[in-house]
Amino acid sequence: ETQAEGEAGSMQGARPTWDSILGLQDHVTGVLDDCLCDIDSIDNFNTFKIFPKIKKLQERDYFRYYKVNLKRPCPFWAEDGHCSIKDCHVEPCPESKIPVGIKAGSSNKYSKVANNTKELEDCEQANKLGAINSTLSNQSKEAFIDWARYDDSQDHFCELDDERSPAAQYVDLLLNPERYTGYKGSSAWRVWNSIYEENCFKPRSVYRPLNPLAPSRGESFYTWLEGLCLEKRVFYKLISGLHASINLHLCANYLLEETWGKPSWGPNMKEFKRRFDPVETKGEGPRRLKNLYFLYLIELRALSKVAPYFERSIVDLYTGNVEEDADTKTLLLNIFQDTKSFPMHFDEKSMFAGDKKGAKSLKEEFRLHFKNISRIMDCVGCDKCRLWGKLQTQGLGTALKILFSEKEIQKLPENSPSKGFQLTRQEIVALLNAFGRLSTSIRELQNFKVLLQHSR
Repeated sequence: ETQAEGEAGSMQGARPTWDSILGLQDHVTGVLDDCLCDIDSIDNFNTFKIFPKIKKLQERDYFRYYKVNLKRPCPFWAEDGHCSIKDCHVEPCPESKIPVGIKAGSSNKYSKVANNTKELEDCEQANKLGAINSTLSNQSKEAFIDWARYDDSQDHFCELDDERSPAAQYVDLLLNPERYTGYKGSSAWRVWNSIYEENCFKPRSVYRPLNPLAPSRGESFYTWLEGLCLEKRVFYKLISGLHASINLHLCANYLLEETWGKPSWGPNMKEFKRRFDPVETKGEGPRRLKNLYFLYLIELRALSKVAPYFERSIVDLYTGNVEEDADTKTLLLNIFQDTKSFPMHFDEKSMFAGDKKGAKSLKEEFRLHFKNISRIMDCVGCDKCRLWGKLQTQGLGTALKILFSEKEIQKLPENSPSKGFQLTRQEIVALLNAFGRLSTSIRELQNFKVLLQHSR
């Protein structure tokens, strides 16, 4: 769950100075690599045009309920990390249900012995904070039946295994905000390490910066990265940007204290510095934040490209409330208009532009790598973290699907479903909520910059 754990293990940095704080301001600015867009333009565009509207959209019924299967087993390893047995984050965590790997250790190299009170308390806290609030009104449940009937009447031309699984359930995203849950340690480390080490086109001989397993400190990493083709650089930046975004949410919605059983949430400056400060991260923090902006540009471009799909009269954002559905679609189209007005979009035509055979092979490799990352999200040992991990990876996956389907989108018929390009309700909800998370991240970064200045 954390960039520090996913990239830096237990690294302890120097105490930040005012110079290092100014360093963050100086480094996270200017033109981004691999595109012609500057950070200040994105900040202004997001703050004044996108953020207020996307926040409002996420509160609409169509976008607040996300159908997801949180019970799929991890396909890559036994789930024996910190508090990561099945249902650990749904029911209380009595000693009889503490994972064997935590209570007494095991042969797994990622397991730790957890035989003291502090670690049991950590597990109980992670259980409580990571639990999914599955409260739904009877009215909502009845509406979902109607929604499913409507969705089934539409033509679908993509795999819907996760959405149609008996284990899939609707989750109210407003009742389950993405924030600090206490999920950390070897389980979180293994998830992110697997994503970076196995799925980022990276040979094992090249170590990421600040990777505690590295014999050196990864000095050759950026030399290697710059030597890659654009597509593979983009892939790494997307994953790093997603990771940075998730970490910003955790820093901005941190459990500050708990009094009389009521938790208090807010920005944690110390945690933010630990993950992003130029001194504490040996210069890595600003790179991570720039990758967040790059990811924002990619998803922004996808929204501008998919607008024609939603502009057709045949497409409804159906919940059964005719008036609200019309208002929701109007708001969505308004957001699309804003995305199309952005003057410095990423040019996706520069990707997969080589010879047809090589480009097709690279695109398929790109797709399979990303699909593998979405499967790794089933290995996250905290339900709330898994929920938001799956939603944001599906949202990014949908954005990539859009960018790679430009011809199909241009050929969409006005009044009938298209066999060439189709989006499911789940994909639409994931796409807009994932972009909403990025928009929120950039807004939260502005807040942290203000807090940094005030802390002087």
